[in-house]
Amino acid sequence: MSDLSRFSLNQATTKRWPMDATVAGCVAAGVPGIGLWRDQVATFGVERTAALVRAAGLSVTTLCRGGFFTDEDWRDDNLRAIDEAATLGAPVLVLVSGGLPEGSRDVDGARRRIGDAVGELVPHARAAGVRLAIEPLHPMFASDRCAVATLGNALDLAAPYPAEVVGVAIDTYHLWWDDRVWTDLARAGAGGRIACFQVADWITPLPAGVLLGRGLPGTGCIELRRFREAVDATGYAGPIEVEVFHEDVWSRPGAEVLEETIRRFREHVL
Repeated sequence: MSDLSRFSLNQATTKRWPMDATVAGCVAAGVPGIGLWRDQVATFGVERTAALVRAAGLSVTTLCRGGFFTDEDWRDDNLRAIDEAATLGAPVLVLVSGGLPEGSRDVDGARRRIGDAVGELVPHARAAGVRLAIEPLHPMFASDRCAVATLGNALDLAAPYPAEVVGVAIDTYHLWWDDRVWTDLARAGAGGRIACFQVADWITPLPAGVLLGRGLPGTGCIELRRFREAVDATGYAGPIEVEVFHEDVWSRPGAEVLEETIRRFREHVL
């Protein structure tokens, strides 16, 4: 497998590349898909972005992000996010669910509230034709960004809701460390719960800002091809996004980063 038919550039990887240049760069490189971020879409305009990607023939693979259910306006913001995804033609809205409420130490309670919040969004998501993807984040983010810390957590939260409306996001950066991930991937596949698949490498040592410690494929310690093969074995045949947050990557020209990302995707993921 060496073609780019499943490759998608997540916009986070080339964060400082303007929207129109990013879309043009993807087209020039033969990239079929793009994962969009709400902040960059808002800057360019939702309707304008939708028209741009349609005219370019790009498939929008995901919209990031909804969630943060600890925020006061979480419900209204997530309803807007679902509508934005529908307008953009994004089949999946990725949910980063938020951590503990201020002053709380009750992580089990936080997870229950996340599950309830997802349930409140299900009718609107179903009507809009948008699938919600609960993303587990590495446990170091559990207190402030995402109390959903394992793929098993995410599957448990998704279980009460129809799989076609609520799935899970598989992100190698957040899941590589978990010895149960292979069993949970099989469980996710059996339930039809895999909504999206994102890859990034884990760089050692992490930079001071751990959020920005993601590397391009092959620059870290994750068995990315093993992940891809395991996800494929579940029956998932959808897009594979490369999603990297790193200042060194962002400081480079977007076209240069995209070229390297494609090369490394072929070498280390396919």
